[in-house]
Amino acid sequence: MSKPDFLPPTASLQAFEAAARLHNFTAAARELNSTQSAISQHISRLEEDLGVPLFQRLHRGVRLTAGGELLFDAVSESLTRLRLGIAAVQQKQAKEIINVATDFALAAFWLVPRLADFRALHPDTEVRVITAQHQITPDQADIDIAINFGDGSEAPGRSVKLFDERVVPVCSPALRERWVDGSKQALTQMPLLQLEADHNARWFNWSRLFVALDIRETPREPDLVFNNYTLLLQAAIAGQGVAIGWRPLVDSMLDSGLLLSLLEEPVSSDYGYYLILPRARKLSAIVQHFADWLQTQASPA
Repeated sequence: MSKPDFLPPTASLQAFEAAARLHNFTAAARELNSTQSAISQHISRLEEDLGVPLFQRLHRGVRLTAGGELLFDAVSESLTRLRLGIAAVQQKQAKEIINVATDFALAAFWLVPRLADFRALHPDTEVRVITAQHQITPDQADIDIAINFGDGSEAPGRSVKLFDERVVPVCSPALRERWVDGSKQALTQMPLLQLEADHNARWFNWSRLFVALDIRETPREPDLVFNNYTLLLQAAIAGQGVAIGWRPLVDSMLDSGLLLSLLEEPVSSDYGYYLILPRARKLSAIVQHFADWLQTQASPA
């Protein structure tokens, strides 16, 4: 008698399932690209291992016994699930994957809202977005391309500018009503929201923006400081202060009226977001498509 946890060989179970479904050893052999004698041997071994007859041998074909009926239900369901599982794994392996690295703000407010368009063009491609406050390059493991803020000098010959740094002070409609004279100078009296950054950060802060706007006064101390751009914008939408809005990251909020710009035109710098390509390897076809698509998305309408 077999042990309770005994499992017969898969080949024997396949032979049994085919013979039971087709009611014929020869037909089962044909389906499995085997021989009638091999199928018969598999069945005999299975009956011996289980200690019960599985088939009644007839003149033309075979018929399941009561034990065979029980086993057929279990084996048929198990093999079906196994085939479906294998197909799912193969399909997932066959999917092309793109790993793109960038910062939280660009991912949340520019890249992710656009990914549905790329997926519509390439439905069998999976895009994985890896975010971090520090810069990640494609030369690191598992990163195909990156979108980093800077001047492109960190990746000579393998960087493509997507868009310049362009900023405007933004605030809620309610707070905008308190900005009486509408002059740049009035920014010195407004509550300010600050994005926390280390000393190496090159993007605009309030001090640099005041210089760019030719405001000679020193900015007041920020009312609130955040290390997350999403939270900073939520505070601005809630009317808690004026934030520096990076275009095009805040475009959707300006278009919807959640935020208003306090300047007619954005202030620009020599920095921007760059598409960083790998140094040591050639882009696959799908990653090249993605890189081209990113540049199209970044182009002015």
